Order: sequence, then C-alpha cells, then structure tokens
Amino acid sequence: MRKRALVVGASSGMGAELVRRLAHNGHRVAAVARRKDALDALASELDPGADGRVLTYAHDVTDTGEVSGLFEQIVRDLDGLDLVIYSAGVMPQVGEEDYDIEVDRHIVEVNVIGAMAWLNCAAERMAQLGGGTLVGIGSVAGDRGRVGNPAYGASKAALATFMESLRNRLGPRGVTVLTVKPGPVRTPMTEGLEKLPMVIDVGVAADQIMRAIARRANVVYVPHRWRLIMGVIRAVPSSVFQRMGI
Repeated sequence: MRKRALVVGASSGMGAELVRRLAHNGHRVAAVARRKDALDALASELDPGADGRVLTYAHDVTDTGEVSGLFEQIVRDLDGLDLVIYSAGVMPQVGEEDYDIEVDRHIVEVNVIGAMAWLNCAAERMAQLGGGTLVGIGSVAGDRGRVGNPAYGASKAALATFMESLRNRLGPRGVTVLTVKPGPVRTPMTEGLEKLPMVIDVGVAADQIMRAIARRANVVYVPHRWRLIMGVIRAVPSSVFQRMGI
C-alpha cells in the first residue's frame, strides 16, 4: 500500500517541493493551501494521468474552524494518513521602527495557530493508531530574539516548543515528531530580501528534510551547519547579544 501524506502550505516554496518529492517517492499526497490554481497546476505536473496521486484542497489556515472537517475528509479520501507536514508560513518585511499588531497577529495566526489546529487533529489520530509522523517547518529565527522581525521569530520559537511538547507526549505512543529549522532558503517568501546569510536552494532544503523524515529524526537544522552556528549564538549572554544588534 502506498504511504499517504498531507502537506499544509503546499502551493509554493518548501511545501510544493516536498509534495514533489513525496509524489515521486510513491506517496499519495493531499496538498492544502489557499491558492487552488497553484495546487491544481502542481497536481497536473505530478499526476498527469489523474490517478489520484496528488489531491488538492483549498483552505486558509487562519480559518481554524474548517480544519477538523477538512482533516477528516482528507483521511477518508486518502484512506488513512501516515505523514503530516505543516509548511504554511508568512514572513512579511518589517522595518525596525514598525510595531503593528495586525501584522504580528497575522504572523502568529498562520505560523502558530494554524499549525496547532492541523497538528492537533493529526496528533489525536496518530496517538490512537500508535504510529505516524508529524513535521513542523520552523526556522533558525526562533532560536534567539533578533532585531529584524520580533513576531516572526517568536512564532517560530512557539512552534518549536509546541512540537517538542507533542514529541514528548506522542513518542511513547509510537509517533515521530520532527521539528525542521531551516536557515535562509530561496522561496517566494524570501524573494527581495537582501544580505541573507548562507542561503540555499529550496530543492536542497527539501532533500535534507526528506532524509530527516526517513531516519525519524527529532530536530534537524537545514543545512546541518546551522546546528553549530545556532548553538554558539544561543550560548551568547543576553547583554552581549543585545550589543551585537542582529
């Protein structure tokens, strides 16, 4: 039986690349995102024979009231579910003098609340069945409070803590919970941003995530060198980190 996967935030960037790799690896994939046209184009690319390899669902992750019913529909359509990846995320450009609660609220709703809604549904099902894999796409930005975009960094820190809690809760029940912490990746979300350190192509990031899923890792930095870099940065005392202005 082919494995069955769900990718939330699948219309572009990291999510779309992961859908491509899952489909090429023989998974049946449910692709979820706001832009149905982009999802359908991706499905046509990967599923030219329309054999049900890639199924598409239009959904705005800020509409959490819709999640439970849509999740159950996807489980029925796929005849089960083995892997759930939450890849939806926003990172609006924020100036150092910008303090806008509506912008910050939207970041948290997409990056954290949407993730909780989808992953809670998947966690409950997988706990009952005693197996499966949950993946949350975070960021190295969540490891320290940086100057550039406080709400974005806070949202990724919250996601990392949420994923760790799920891991500790679900691990004894046979469920793998993977937190992915990429550095800068070339995607539509980072387009136009300057001076990104050590930026990598989205395909390289997707390949490393797929390998981490296969080996049932708990936390993976993408690329791997960010684990050492962020370990050093986390060790810097707060008073020193403040003076660094990063």
